[in-house]
Amino acid sequence: MKQVVRFGLRLFGLLMLGVLALIAYLLVLYSYNNFHTVIEGELYRSAQVTPEQIAQYQADHGIASILNLRGAAPGKPWYDAEMAASEKLGITHVDFRMSARKALTADQAKALIALMRDMPKPILIHCLQGADRTGLASALYLASIAGRSEDEAAGQISIRYGHFSVPKLSEAYPMDETWQMMLPQISFAAP
Repeated sequence: MKQVVRFGLRLFGLLMLGVLALIAYLLVLYSYNNFHTVIEGELYRSAQVTPEQIAQYQADHGIASILNLRGAAPGKPWYDAEMAASEKLGITHVDFRMSARKALTADQAKALIALMRDMPKPILIHCLQGADRTGLASALYLASIAGRSEDEAAGQISIRYGHFSVPKLSEAYPMDETWQMMLPQISFAAP
């Protein structure tokens, strides 16, 4: 019986260690705004940006346009500051409202792809955390516009960027459902 208890305690300890490691990883991820290069000189992704971050990203990466996946929100401080910084820096700003909790229709996903295709490059895509909506948009861009492989594109919707993909448990699982729905309509590059 003591062996079973010891085994259970060890297993619990390992599980807690894993949970703590995941929490530490997410804290590090969000401490630098979840900013990542998707395609150098063409596409970048992040969480909600401040005016200072917009200026820095433009200076460092030449950002020409911002795709805000939170949607237009005039009167909200974050939105007004983002709009003012974009205008001041001559950055094209586009709003595309989507929710991480609701799958896009095929027509909405195609509209998002067309929007990204036509935007001045380099593009910075963001939502609130830069994980779920931004992950889906980045994956659709890689697959539909940049012609990258399915694995490379799908990697944008992953824990690496803070996206949890667990059916019926993850509130953001509709982003995975949208991705799966769009797969038959995408021609992927050979791996």
